[in-house]
Amino acid sequence: MSNFDIKDSKLAEGGRRRIEWAEHEMPVLRLIRERFAKERPLKGLRMSACLHVTSETANLMNTLHLGGADLVLTASNPLSTQDDVAAALVNFYEVPTFAIKGEDNVTYYKHIAAALDHKPHITMDDGADLVSTIHKERRELLPGILGGTEETTTGVIRLRAMAADGALEFPVVAVNDAMTKHFFDNRYGTGQSTIDGIVRATNILLAGKVFVVAGYGWCGRGLASRARGMGANVIVTEIDPLPALEAVMDGFRVMPMEEAARIGDIFCTVTGDINVIDKHHFEVMKDHAIIANSGHFNVEINIPALDAMSTEKRQVRPFVEQYRLPDGRVLNVLGEGRLINLAAAEGHPASVMDMSFANQALSAEYMVKNYDKLEKKVYSVPADIDREIARLKLEAMGVRLDVLTPEQTAYLNSWEEGT
Repeated sequence: MSNFDIKDSKLAEGGRRRIEWAEHEMPVLRLIRERFAKERPLKGLRMSACLHVTSETANLMNTLHLGGADLVLTASNPLSTQDDVAAALVNFYEVPTFAIKGEDNVTYYKHIAAALDHKPHITMDDGADLVSTIHKERRELLPGILGGTEETTTGVIRLRAMAADGALEFPVVAVNDAMTKHFFDNRYGTGQSTIDGIVRATNILLAGKVFVVAGYGWCGRGLASRARGMGANVIVTEIDPLPALEAVMDGFRVMPMEEAARIGDIFCTVTGDINVIDKHHFEVMKDHAIIANSGHFNVEINIPALDAMSTEKRQVRPFVEQYRLPDGRVLNVLGEGRLINLAAAEGHPASVMDMSFANQALSAEYMVKNYDKLEKKVYSVPADIDREIARLKLEAMGVRLDVLTPEQTAYLNSWEEGT
């Protein structure tokens, strides 16, 4: 293969071992791969994927490749690539890959352009950068695109905004909306992997610290729960009264970020919005406060404002940049404000991504079979796909379920019987 851009091909063997390790924890995707290899439902289709280049993603790429897809993969974040995995994809799995950990923005968008030069029939996104670039800069590709899939909350928000404006030119399945995705990936995966990234970057003890979680969606729920489990005193900030009430009932303190900024030791944003931590928050934070983000883009922390306020910036540990303010306080930003779970750690555990990527694979198959019946809007993963993935996961875990008797089925389908 000559059509790729990775850090070092010599890393490939280590990447292959990591991919094989992750595969053991991905039984649902393995079952789908076996069927795809026999049926080849994606044969003849070009696919461009913009995803985090991890060992779990490599197992998805292998599944799609064995299903017949002509694939190209690019990174969906400049700091989320595992360079050994990228090398293994190129050298052992025949997937052209454009991804280098730490690449600058110019290289990042050069890689997206390379993925789009593949002229995809199906797009697979994690943050909607492929779809938005197509609509803004590569509209000549639109006639050949059947549809796409989207992995993240942030990407789905962007795509729904496009659809509301009448700007979306092809159907997209919101993989993020699947219960087997956001209930488990967002809650358990993000919760554990974000804590993992913060601890790897800083080596701090969470017990006894005031840990501020911005946002109480599924990611925020998972993060708050895991931080409390590590002994932290957790505060939640929210804009929506319903999740805010839920956070209170779950036992967390809820307050505006302006109040939390004064007392927090560690801050982590998981909202998908811009400037959640802003200049006026930096102005009142404690000396040596730690600031991280686990939302998709690095806009949740207003780093340009912090840059402008600072008299000095230095890197004190890998993935820890220290900003010194005029009054002598220092604030520590982790992973350049990018997804800390992938910048400083390895992202979600494979057993969680097993369900998310099973949704991706089956949603791509669904799109191929149904694109001509779909409108130019965002669709949820069909319920039968979601339920089947849950069934397969339980089966792989050795968990059995009850089965309704004919009498119980008849009762649930009737209205005549009461008390």
